[in-house]
Amino acid sequence: MNLQSEARSHANMMKSAGSAVAKCVSATQMSAMRILSTAALYLLLAAAFQTSASATASDWVEVEGGRVRLVTAGAPDAGGTLQGVLEIDLHPGWKTYWRDPGYAGVPPQIDVSRSINVTAAEMRFPAPERFDDGFSKWAGYKHPVAFPVTFTLKTPGEPTQIEADVFLGICETICIPVKGTFALDPANDPDNADHQALVTAAVETLPGAARPDFGVTVRRADNKQLTVEAALPGDAAPAEFFVAGEQGYIFGTPERAEKDGRTVFTVPIVERPDTKPAEGALHYTLSTATGAVEGTLPYP
Repeated sequence: MNLQSEARSHANMMKSAGSAVAKCVSATQMSAMRILSTAALYLLLAAAFQTSASATASDWVEVEGGRVRLVTAGAPDAGGTLQGVLEIDLHPGWKTYWRDPGYAGVPPQIDVSRSINVTAAEMRFPAPERFDDGFSKWAGYKHPVAFPVTFTLKTPGEPTQIEADVFLGICETICIPVKGTFALDPANDPDNADHQALVTAAVETLPGAARPDFGVTVRRADNKQLTVEAALPGDAAPAEFFVAGEQGYIFGTPERAEKDGRTVFTVPIVERPDTKPAEGALHYTLSTATGAVEGTLPYP
């Protein structure tokens, strides 16, 4: 596949992701020590692709820095949920992003609105790492990673075709946006043992649910910052706190402090909506050397 030709032939599709790409490029130009216009860099590096619906797993799609595929496993349950994974096999030295990678990055996204008998797809994320490239700090992964995806069917038992538009970023010294469509037939080989094992392994990497002895509690929230206190089992030294900006919120890098034997993280609020959202919550992950948990926090 000629990725440059594919990128040019999908120009209209790429425009819809332009704002995220511009943000990604602006933070990586200096680290690459070259200045190119956003539009030119996008045409040169963006990878666009489409797979056909013939199995429960798409073909691997080779992109700069790795390869990507979408997999489903098993039959939908009685409630109409079907399990799958978005698998990113990174080359050594390459990285990809968490659900909120920071200012300079492209968070993984999946849109199934063009699917048949599929109403939603929820992606979940293993605990990320914090990276500092000298120009920005961001959250992501430096090894191959699989993001569990739960698909919700409109009518269990009815024919289903998944057409998933995926957008993500892979980076080394330059961030490469990857956008394309994976088409799957979940009824074709649903009992594939390899696919089942892949989904099971991906789910096992997820953080556990936050609990009273391992999680965070909001101590203060105003227009400029969010402060939480962390409850940590065992050694608190390697603890990291990640919070995802949603609904118009953008957060800076959490700053950690030890106060009277308590571990506290203060998160700058870089941007916020004019009105606090009436529904929903902020997703967070708290990780240590021995494990991680995830939970939600009220909007500040």
